[in-house]
Amino acid sequence: MFANAVNSFAGADHLIISIALVALIMFVTKKISIMMGEERIASALAIITGLVLAYIGGRVTGGSSGLADVSIFGGAGIGLLGGSMLRDYTIISTAYGVKLKNLKKAGPVGVISLLVGVTFSFVVGSIIAVILGYTDPAVVTTIGAGAVTFIVGPVTGTALGVSSEIIAISVAAGLVKSILTMIITPFIAGLVGLDNPTSAMVYGGLIGTTSGVAGGLAATDPELVPYGAMTATFYTGLGTLVAPSIGFIIVRALLT
Repeated sequence: MFANAVNSFAGADHLIISIALVALIMFVTKKISIMMGEERIASALAIITGLVLAYIGGRVTGGSSGLADVSIFGGAGIGLLGGSMLRDYTIISTAYGVKLKNLKKAGPVGVISLLVGVTFSFVVGSIIAVILGYTDPAVVTTIGAGAVTFIVGPVTGTALGVSSEIIAISVAAGLVKSILTMIITPFIAGLVGLDNPTSAMVYGGLIGTTSGVAGGLAATDPELVPYGAMTATFYTGLGTLVAPSIGFIIVRALLT
């Protein structure tokens, strides 16, 4: 009976299997984060797990698409579920759910924090890419975009046609930023005056990583989470607009 169940599952639709795998990863990482007493890091653990599984899948199959190269997850499975189409759809749907009038509550300071935050992260990420020896404008732009957030990196990389390895680096850069934000925020909150809605919105605009800001603010003061997450969402949207366009044009002008 067990063998029949396994065979039936293996013959099921690849997309259903892939969704089940993602759900299992989220469930397990949620439980692990609760056991660790750090529930806010569940999303970071899930992302790390996905990256590790993608690496293992690529190494085992010798392919370049991670788990999508494994037959049970192939076809319209992980490749579709984690592909650019659904990724961009989620970003657009999130952006449509944000109301511009909410951003106005932060005032000019909130808008300025968004511009400064995106620009600073992109510049730092691009400089690090050049220091590491990358000279191709598209590659440097993608890594710089990854420093903005781990969503902006893949969007930019796909738009500029870079390799999956570079996109993975951009995701890793954004993931490191997100985890560090979660850890550091509670310790610096008192130093930067992170104790009211306005400062939380400015902080979200400067840092940008929604999961990192939300996790860090949750450990600082749960009431501040919606305010920081609101501007952080705009940050991601702004990054996806300017990184593959204005950002790429400027980097290309500087490197060629």
